[in-house]
Amino acid sequence: MLIPLWGRAKYSEINPKILNDSEARNIIRNCDFDFSGVEKSFGEFSGLCYIVRARKIDDAIRGYISRHPKATIVNIGAGLDTTFTRVDNGQINWYNLDLPDAIQYRKALIPDSSGNQCIAKSVLDTSWFDDIAFNPEDGIMLVSGGVFYYLHEEDLKLLFRKMAERFPGGELYFDAESKIAVKGSNHAVQKSGNTNAMMYFYVNNAKALEQWSQRLQLLSEDSMFKGILPSKKWKFATRMICRLTNIIKSMKFIHLRFKAIGE
Repeated sequence: MLIPLWGRAKYSEINPKILNDSEARNIIRNCDFDFSGVEKSFGEFSGLCYIVRARKIDDAIRGYISRHPKATIVNIGAGLDTTFTRVDNGQINWYNLDLPDAIQYRKALIPDSSGNQCIAKSVLDTSWFDDIAFNPEDGIMLVSGGVFYYLHEEDLKLLFRKMAERFPGGELYFDAESKIAVKGSNHAVQKSGNTNAMMYFYVNNAKALEQWSQRLQLLSEDSMFKGILPSKKWKFATRMICRLTNIIKSMKFIHLRFKAIGE
């Protein structure tokens, strides 16, 4: 949980035009943890992925609440995410959803505040539907960064169907990798000796997700770095990887809408 927070803190300071995550930087400054080992093994591309992912999610939420200023936003697999402080308009209902131990640790570093609450449950335990405020007229957007990779397709298929039925008119925004990218990610994880963080879910063609349910509508499928201008201060290899990622869409953001009955 600390590594993505550290990545956003470090690389948003270097690349403030992409993301300004001042809360992450404040938490890291006051965190009693030695990040020297992480910093030595952490590549520039990985760090950029953390801030670009946050920026893309920020932009998607801002776009939604510009149309639905009183919307409910559910941050799935929130961890130590700090998005709320960057996008809050003073009217939204925000929920950070994660496993109980993750929420317990989160609250030690990022306390709940007005309009910003935590739910300590697995996303697959859909009883959390009853823990949030949902008014169809105000709208709902569910976002998830770096989470669905670790779930199985059949579990996600059932989850998406249930969300579409419960939240008609709502939207879901999340990141995914292609099958080849997931294979590469798992190889890197195995090489590191960590066998408890394997990825399972991948998306080669987001249009195929509409086959999961008649209520799922694909709004967009964009490559990770679309709209992000490369900086000359990045390493040449990093710029090339970003360009290749965009061309083959090995890393992407998917935006779905839950159609209402009769649409």
